[in-house]
Amino acid sequence: MGKLSGKTAIITGASRGIGQAIAELFAAEGANVVCAARTVNEGDHLLEGSLANTVKRIQDAGGNAIAVAANVSSEADCSNLVEEAIDTFGRVDVLVNNAALNYYVPVIDYDINRWMRAFAVNVHGPFMLSRLVLPGMVERRAGAIVNVSSGAAIGPGRGPYTTKGRGGTMYGASKAALERFTQGLAQEVAEYDIAVSCYSPSQVVPTPGTVYHNLVESLDDPRGEPPEIMAQAALLLATEAPERVNGRVTYSQQILQEFGWIENAKGRGVDSAGSGYSQI
Repeated sequence: MGKLSGKTAIITGASRGIGQAIAELFAAEGANVVCAARTVNEGDHLLEGSLANTVKRIQDAGGNAIAVAANVSSEADCSNLVEEAIDTFGRVDVLVNNAALNYYVPVIDYDINRWMRAFAVNVHGPFMLSRLVLPGMVERRAGAIVNVSSGAAIGPGRGPYTTKGRGGTMYGASKAALERFTQGLAQEVAEYDIAVSCYSPSQVVPTPGTVYHNLVESLDDPRGEPPEIMAQAALLLATEAPERVNGRVTYSQQILQEFGWIENAKGRGVDSAGSGYSQI
């Protein structure tokens, strides 16, 4: 029996990187996994990875998964995603809001439509999907919502500044909003034994996206944190008792070490402080 046997989980951004790793681990732990993203087939996006590939890997390993094309900034797509999950598997027990969008552009040059689109994916999507899955969780008095944040939520602090920003202001602002949303929602649903949590990588995770943005050199960059670490942290937050994780804003290696899932942790949350919300 896996930690998620008999459970159904929606994973957004499951076509590659962290989302793919979470989907595969959750399936290996017995979950029915609903993989959601915009990229359905290889070649639909400039980056490698697709829902078709993720679902095939899960099914080839003996797991159970379906693919649902969804742009989480769209209310209609969010509604369809949850409806597909319930129609296929009867319920949603876990929601992992992993999908994210960013353009590394200084504010003065940021196209307004791009700003709105990215904020919609990073903040409005998690809100809409949470709102859609919560009625069933409240009725059953059980469930977990795991939001994926970023170290970008930690701002540069006050000046004077000796280095220029990399154009990550929008992404950081949206992730800080996600962390505040997490704790507010966690308080609202605490009485129903639903766990709402948020976590970030302790180190940069090598993915097609982080390689593309030159945050790491390659998918096997030894300075990075393997996507599997992020998947393990998501599993922990989705399966631990609500009273132990509800409202937590944390970091992958920090939470895994705290709960005894790994021994040697490093990076943000361990060697350096996290965001203000992680301190509350």
